[in-house]
Amino acid sequence: MVKFLVVIGTRPEAIKLAPVIGELRRRLPHEAVCVCSTGQHREMLAQALSAFAITPDLDLELMQPDQGLSALSARVLVAMDAVLTSYAPEWVIVQGDTTTVAMAAIAANHRRVKVAHVEAGLRTYDRANPFPEEMNRVMTDHMSELNFAPTSTARQNLLREGIEEHRVVVVGNTVIDALYTLATQPWQPDPTTPLAHLPDARQIILVTAHRRENFGAPLAAICTALQTLAKRYGDKVHIVYPVHRNPHVWSEVHARLANVAGITLLPPLDYRALIHLMKRSWLILTDSGGIQEEAPALGKPVLVLRTTTERPEAVAIGAAQLIGTDADAIAAAVEALLYDENEYVRMATAGSPYGDGHAAARIVDCLLAQSGAPVIKASSPISP
Repeated sequence: MVKFLVVIGTRPEAIKLAPVIGELRRRLPHEAVCVCSTGQHREMLAQALSAFAITPDLDLELMQPDQGLSALSARVLVAMDAVLTSYAPEWVIVQGDTTTVAMAAIAANHRRVKVAHVEAGLRTYDRANPFPEEMNRVMTDHMSELNFAPTSTARQNLLREGIEEHRVVVVGNTVIDALYTLATQPWQPDPTTPLAHLPDARQIILVTAHRRENFGAPLAAICTALQTLAKRYGDKVHIVYPVHRNPHVWSEVHARLANVAGITLLPPLDYRALIHLMKRSWLILTDSGGIQEEAPALGKPVLVLRTTTERPEAVAIGAAQLIGTDADAIAAAVEALLYDENEYVRMATAGSPYGDGHAAARIVDCLLAQSGAPVIKASSPISP
């Protein structure tokens, strides 16, 4: 019996691998699929998994306060080696670009276990941005037996780097599978929380900013822009910012924005709540990779608070704008959409380049075929 070890460490990994886990468990015996959590982002990871009713079979509990990258890498590498030895999978499945992903892939290669990399091929070609995610993803792609690229652009990136064509499959992005699953489910906010009391008469601007390269001056500039927008347009918009628990983000944002009229700061939201907040929003400002993918599928314009993005497809079709972290540039970009309805509508109706909600089925079709297992095709392929 072929066995699959699915490794998750952070909230985005949980969201994007949940459809794959569900598809594997639907088609295979329970003992053939082991879900292992490293706990890299413990609280937010648990939130995401609960939305899909997934409980890890193994929880390595590796998170430590304000953990350094090298120390975390060492802990993941050692712990994963023990898991690989005891469970002995044929495949390790990872997603994305985190420390968990890179170290799980290295540990699997040390044990001669095949790696399947979900969301392969994304590139900025700047090793410092996003850091350390860019180099994590590059390493993992080159160590993987199968690279599941979300788009044809990602596929071309991999082929240009010399990865053989048979190791690259375009499947779409599993985040669209997850989004479509939860977006249609009913949800109401807890009446005791601020989410239940956002002003109906104002347009909601959703903000998420937490990336490591934005720590310090860039995050301070983002906060300055939000202060400016709240002061100038408080009668038109209301800003909602779920703040990441990382102390470099939490302390900075609360120190600058906690008492600003027209801004609501929230703790990190579970995925279902975040989806419904995105659906209600008029505009989204983010440095998140996942939200760059999700927002176009919901018809929400995105202003990307980064100088580069490994997800250029949404920018290319006009669903997103790359605006950086300069305070004046952020304010100007929001103002432009406030006063140019045609441009706003153009962005909102640009569509999504990230898939049709059947990426997980394509991934499992491919994995079972590679493993010699009987396959009933669950979905049609995507053309490269």
